Amino acid sequence: MPNKTINPSALPKPSGYAHGILAGNTVYLGGQTALNADMQIVPGGIVAQFEQALSNVLTTLIEAGGQPQDLVSVTIYLTDVDDYMANGREIGRLWREMAGSEYPAMAGIGVSRLWQKEALIEIQGIAVIQ
Repeated sequence: MPNKTINPSALPKPSGYAHGILAGNTVYLGGQTALNADMQIVPGGIVAQFEQALSNVLTTLIEAGGQPQDLVSVTIYLTDVDDYMANGREIGRLWREMAGSEYPAMAGIGVSRLWQKEALIEIQGIAVIQ
């Protein structure tokens, strides 16, 4: 079975990348920042950006036929790890609200900047559809 590109119409049209690739029953979810449908990074700080970035990841996963509980690995790139940690309670609440109470293997990585200068966070993941 050939790989299938997943580019949900609800997300900004990608140029030079794919939002996701379905290979067998594994979905490779490309890094998502807090871009909204107008191609703007949402305002409101790390919590608002986490919510938008995770929503973008989950939109791609659902388009591929998966569900949040199918996530097996998530990597979060952060321009300010301390800000993320200071807002961990609210971020955790959003995760549980959007993706459920089970957590996949996760990594948080501090970076100096992301593709869009206004972006504070980028989330990528891997899911195995059951």
